[in-house]
Amino acid sequence: MSRFLFIPLILTAVAPTIAQDHAHHHHGDGEAEVERPKILLDKSARIVEYQLKRLDNAKLLLVETATDDPKYLPVFKAILLRPGLSLQNREAALDGLTAINKSDSATELLAVLGTLSDSDKDQQRVGRQLSAILLNQPAEVLKTKVADLNKATTQESSVLRATGYAGLIVAGQPDDAWDQAKQNESARLDYLAAVSLVPQGPLRNSLRDNVVASLDDAQPKAVRVAAIRALATISDQQPDSFQRLADFVPNVDFRTPAVRSLLKLPPEARDEATSRTLVKILVQHAEDTPAAKRTSDEFVDAMQLADELLRKLPSEESRSYRDRLRAVTVRVVRIHTVEEEMRYDRPFFAVEAGRPVQVILENEDLMPHNMVITKPGQLKAVALAGAELGTAPGLDGKLYVPESPDVLYSTDMVNAGQRFVLTFTAPTEPGEYPYVCTFPRHWMRMYGVMVVVPDLDAWQRNPVEPKDPLGNNRSFVQNWKLSDFPADQLADAMRGRNPDIGARLFKEATCLGCHKINGQGGSVGPDMKDLMKRWKGNHHGILREILEPSYKIDPKYAVKIVVDIDGRTTSGIVQAEDKKSISILVNPEVPEPKVILKDDIEEIIPSTTSMMPKALLDKFSREEIMEILAYITAAEE
Repeated sequence: MSRFLFIPLILTAVAPTIAQDHAHHHHGDGEAEVERPKILLDKSARIVEYQLKRLDNAKLLLVETATDDPKYLPVFKAILLRPGLSLQNREAALDGLTAINKSDSATELLAVLGTLSDSDKDQQRVGRQLSAILLNQPAEVLKTKVADLNKATTQESSVLRATGYAGLIVAGQPDDAWDQAKQNESARLDYLAAVSLVPQGPLRNSLRDNVVASLDDAQPKAVRVAAIRALATISDQQPDSFQRLADFVPNVDFRTPAVRSLLKLPPEARDEATSRTLVKILVQHAEDTPAAKRTSDEFVDAMQLADELLRKLPSEESRSYRDRLRAVTVRVVRIHTVEEEMRYDRPFFAVEAGRPVQVILENEDLMPHNMVITKPGQLKAVALAGAELGTAPGLDGKLYVPESPDVLYSTDMVNAGQRFVLTFTAPTEPGEYPYVCTFPRHWMRMYGVMVVVPDLDAWQRNPVEPKDPLGNNRSFVQNWKLSDFPADQLADAMRGRNPDIGARLFKEATCLGCHKINGQGGSVGPDMKDLMKRWKGNHHGILREILEPSYKIDPKYAVKIVVDIDGRTTSGIVQAEDKKSISILVNPEVPEPKVILKDDIEEIIPSTTSMMPKALLDKFSREEIMEILAYITAAEE
């Protein structure tokens, strides 16, 4: 049985702050007094740094801060660089540094980026977050920092060098950045790394010609590989990108990065002629690959691309190639979880009745997930039965998988960054078979359909989208951003709203499953009672919590990932910690925490991601979002 822990989604319901003004404070609504850690800030920099490193994230945010004394600089810097803290924490710390040093955000960010180690993965993750803060500043601001950005491109830190190039591009100096990048191989690699840092849209697309130039045969192998990866991040001229990347697949030195970049391009970018050429190459590759190597990630990626490209060919031609593939390997369907959104990346996939198939579940989310395939019409029943198991093992010792004839196939719980390979023979009866994550409450959002068809090649030439197994007929409206809802217009937009409509939409958006309102709902996340009081009437701040759940994470809901000495991963909320052990909440519906001995722990990784999924409201209209916001903010009245 897999060893893992998990907490479900939450909506942070605390007003934004790094620290209060006093050594300890008491909430007026009856919460217990919180005492601040005592840090000797007047000691040497080495001693202060040592004291701060010993604090966990929640305690670090409680350290006293002020902007009128340089002794607080180490605290602000520690918060800015600490893995696992939210964007709002970092922005507040950045404000503290600029106030004390009487400088600006760009100067401070470039300075701290230069301190990051290339060999530390946590620091590199933080570095990309800080780079995003810098690059999201207006071009007019970055134009005043061109000299500093140019200097950054020659420094020791790789993330600083890439940020320097990206900053020059955003500041309106793309030609200068490119001229500098062409000077040597190292500089060009830094430029190509900068492409994915540049905000998506026309500006990043404008770099395409330079990326394409870096694919040239005259360029070193490392540069061409970096260009292959960069080209997949550019949304302009994707049909041309498809053809250019396809040219690299025959070459074993470039096949894997090319295949992975091709998988990122949308189906509409793939033309039939190029697809036919690639299928021929990939099928031959499958036949030439020794059996022992047919389980590698590289081979699986190549086979997934071949499977997707077969859809572009006529049925008879596609069937011929598929028969050759069946002789050497089973059909592979790779499904990814979508980070922060609690959903699979594929809402449906098709398999041929009675044929072997291999489903690979790749978990790219922070929280563990599984995938359970059920009989038609049994999604909800299986999910509820799985949740009732609590932490008791179910079918074949798997957590949250009930022993039920309605369960056809199932994975284990798959931890963050891990994968599970599920091999089975598809049902002989054509139909629509749901698949679902059966961790408590996930089933409301995280599900899809396996379509079993008599002839896969014929179906792929004319695919029919299956019915939603929960009857949800909503379609995508917009990827809503906070900027779509100006703060000065919210009050007028919420006037005259109907609480009955708001209540219905609140439930339809799956909010009621985790949050209690007017005495009804789940207890996983904070109660909506006194929401406006906690947020001091800030409607815009509350809306941001819904649209950007990872912007500010209440430390008491912050997730940590524990890696034990055997490499097994555990995710959850730390409820208690001492010198000998750490206690983590497994499931809020089963409140007994899991205790892990410190001697068994290899690493504890804090997370910057909220357990509440983003994109919850992307299938709702602006008017409906206003109904929901009016409902939750008026509930206490």
